Amino acid sequence: MKLISWNVNGVRAVLKKGFLDWLEDADPDILCIQETKAHIEQLPKELLENHGYYTNWHSGEKRGYSGVATFSKEEPLFVQEGLGIDRYDSEGRVLLTEHPDFLLYNIYFPNGQRDQERLQYKLDFYDELLQIINEQVESGHNVIVTGDWNTAHHEIDLARPKDNVKNSGFMPIERERLDTYVENGWADTFRIFHQEPHRYSWWTYRFGARSRNVGWRIDYFFVNEGFTEQVLDADIHDEVMGSDHCPISLEVKD
Repeated sequence: MKLISWNVNGVRAVLKKGFLDWLEDADPDILCIQETKAHIEQLPKELLENHGYYTNWHSGEKRGYSGVATFSKEEPLFVQEGLGIDRYDSEGRVLLTEHPDFLLYNIYFPNGQRDQERLQYKLDFYDELLQIINEQVESGHNVIVTGDWNTAHHEIDLARPKDNVKNSGFMPIERERLDTYVENGWADTFRIFHQEPHRYSWWTYRFGARSRNVGWRIDYFFVNEGFTEQVLDADIHDEVMGSDHCPISLEVKD
């Protein structure tokens, strides 16, 4: 089973850049997209039907902001919009779908760059999500958490770590949150298979960063430790254009 996650930075924009052709070629069993930046009533029909996928959408109250969607070849057993916490759910950041072998959290994690208040919001989100997914695992579920985590974990995960230690996205306090996930038994699937540097999933649109590969790896598939034996592969697909992020993939035993 192949899963793909991609922050498309506007689903209507990426649609004009060949999104549906890419989807047909990539042929994932499940696709998670983030930063859809649209409410469902704003979407053209070709995004909602006749492409071989069931689609579920969670949009924020603010138009043109945030939003996630999950495309599934097989209809999910259960769908939940949000975490059940109004503080986060109003921003349209989470879709939970249940599949025969796992629960899948498709998440657009908060960005903490704006100010201290938003940084704390981001940190609180990490903390409350961890409690929820730990409880799911304790209840006997396997769990996959994917999306734009908005934090580069280690120095290998961005091109210029020394220049960014005071910037949100690579601040010690944010990286410590990801340390806590690992300490709680969550595995970054990409690093199971890839230890090489210079592999990134996001590049600023400025300064020709992508052509020079001055990027960050901030998009992840994390799974509970007990599920890692089901993981067959994980990768980054930086050849795919259309957004400031590129798709990432995870293959698991069906």
